[in-house]
Amino acid sequence: MQTNSGGNTLKPNLFWKYFIVLAPLVAAGFLLYPTYRSGDLEKKEQSFKDADGKVIDSVGYANFKSKYEDDIKSNKSKRIKLGLDLRGGMYVMLEVDIVQLLKEAASHDAIDDIFEQVIDKTRKETDLNEDQSVLDVFQKNFNEIAKPKGRTLINYYEISGEISEEKILEKLKKDIDDAIDQAKEVIRQRIDKYGVSEPSIQKQGARRIVLELPGVNNEEEMRKLIEVSARLEFKLVRNNAEIVHAFYKIDEYLSKAKKLGVGVDSTKKDSVKADSTAIKVDSTKVAVNDSTKKDTAAAKTADTSDPYAGLPKEEAQKRYEKDHPFTSLLISYFIQNEKSQPISYIKDDFPDGEYYFQIPESSLERFNNYLKRSDINRLIPNDLQVLRTAKSSSPANASNPIYSFYCLKREPELKGDVVTNAHASFDPQSNTPVVMMEMDPDGSATWARITGANIKKKIAIVLDDQVYSAPTVQGKITGGNSQITGMQNAEEAHLLEIVLKAGALKAPVKIMEERVVGPSLGEDSINSGLMASGIAFLIVILFMGVYYSTGGWVANIAVLINVSLIMATLPLFQGTLTLPGIAGIILTIAMAVDANILIFERIREELLRGRSARGAIDEGFSKALTAVIDTHITTFITGLILFFLGTGPIQGFALTLMIGILSTFFTAITVSRAIIEIMVSRRESGMISFGQPKSL
Repeated sequence: MQTNSGGNTLKPNLFWKYFIVLAPLVAAGFLLYPTYRSGDLEKKEQSFKDADGKVIDSVGYANFKSKYEDDIKSNKSKRIKLGLDLRGGMYVMLEVDIVQLLKEAASHDAIDDIFEQVIDKTRKETDLNEDQSVLDVFQKNFNEIAKPKGRTLINYYEISGEISEEKILEKLKKDIDDAIDQAKEVIRQRIDKYGVSEPSIQKQGARRIVLELPGVNNEEEMRKLIEVSARLEFKLVRNNAEIVHAFYKIDEYLSKAKKLGVGVDSTKKDSVKADSTAIKVDSTKVAVNDSTKKDTAAAKTADTSDPYAGLPKEEAQKRYEKDHPFTSLLISYFIQNEKSQPISYIKDDFPDGEYYFQIPESSLERFNNYLKRSDINRLIPNDLQVLRTAKSSSPANASNPIYSFYCLKREPELKGDVVTNAHASFDPQSNTPVVMMEMDPDGSATWARITGANIKKKIAIVLDDQVYSAPTVQGKITGGNSQITGMQNAEEAHLLEIVLKAGALKAPVKIMEERVVGPSLGEDSINSGLMASGIAFLIVILFMGVYYSTGGWVANIAVLINVSLIMATLPLFQGTLTLPGIAGIILTIAMAVDANILIFERIREELLRGRSARGAIDEGFSKALTAVIDTHITTFITGLILFFLGTGPIQGFALTLMIGILSTFFTAITVSRAIIEIMVSRRESGMISFGQPKSL
């Protein structure tokens, strides 16, 4: 074995022991920092608001949001999420009305008293037992009531392709399976739009959805948000010179109003500058040439129609943004010969043709606030509206994503109730993801007329005032079958499939249960959980320290590292900390010392047999390893079962338990041994106490 040189150089194996002990602490600190940072920023943000959440210092709040908005989002996504029982908020249980779906799926003209009897009996039976399969109950009642009277499912349901009762049941089963996904998608969109932080949306049972909405306490507002129906519409895109002229007028109006001191918006302008994926507003936007001459003679010969000619680039940009408070928030392009050219709003002389608009996420709030103002709305033609895309065009990790937006005709050409089916697929020629869409006969006829009249023009597919797709019509579409392109991947195509179906399937969602958990109750839960954890931890520490002496305190250090790793790892698995989760951590503390107890008892036995300290330690860890592995594996399997079969709080308990088992195994076997070997190597006697009699 290599010795110390001069007493200052660590032995190589001792260096790695220190690394094993310190590396988990450093990693835990790094992973827990976003939680600390997020909490600190939230406190600072609350300082600009009163007790009711209203902003009391609008200028300071705007400056704070402008400076820390990206930091807040980044850290919030990486922090430890608190469950409803710890943070307070709203709990809602929804039920998708599958019985109504079965009724709506039938041909309206074919429904008679016999079918109504089947539906009524099915509703009564399934209301009594929420776990029953609605389709199985419906089929049983249909066979009992309708079949003896000469009716079959073919009398009531129409499907394409081969017609048989088996095919009809297959289609109904698929519609029912999709109904929950559709409801979840629509609800998730609305909740995200509402701004609820870290919602939990889970399927429960055969047809129910459970929502946990932390931080929400306005029952009435949330109820309206959830129960309102999805609105799917098909609208013509009008990105033409008319809307660009309107934007120019908005700039003029806001600039004049600011000079007169009327309707001035005190909110600080958001910077249009985005990340590398964005197209920055530069001199092309304000028509300033980078090679502008600095000398006076050149300035005199500059274009006098350009008020920014001769100014330095940075000064010209500032002047432009001041004079154009609305259009400086966005990036506008004129499309000519399939090429796009950035435009400025210096003069109101825009050519006829097609335009294209983009806006960074940091400017969206101010942009939307302008559009909500009645005085601004009057400057936009009554038959037009401006809507942004549902997804950004930037990479997923972009700090300031870029969205496109469209000017659309306010009145839809067609509504989503005509869509009968949609499914994601791949274009066989280009192998790109597409979505195939089918319509009913009335919708097909209308769609043929609309597409025939708008060849080479765009039609936007809009769900809840967000544009999901805006394909260009290549020709008249007859038969009601359409192909939607433009999806980046199969997942996006599947999402659009669900979105389209959300407007087609008539499966109402009703609130079965709702309750509000007050923030004070959440605070009490946190305090109670922390107190329980503290008491449990204190008792364990005292027992281990008293009974196992130095070895016990080593185990205590390992437990501290263990708990730190559990808390740090939780955000990596998108886990949510709940009261049952805290219970899982407390159980993990007990399991952590239990593993060390098995090891220490074995070490004491080996010492009693006369082995040396190092030999007893080696033997204790190796011989106790199988027992430790067995106990951890069996408990981990139990945690897996609870996680996959349980819901809500049970999953929270199972997740923290499984993370804790893995962390416990690492700290009990690796970290505690590293600490013990460091201590042994630093003692001349090579002995530390495990609570054994002093005579040993």
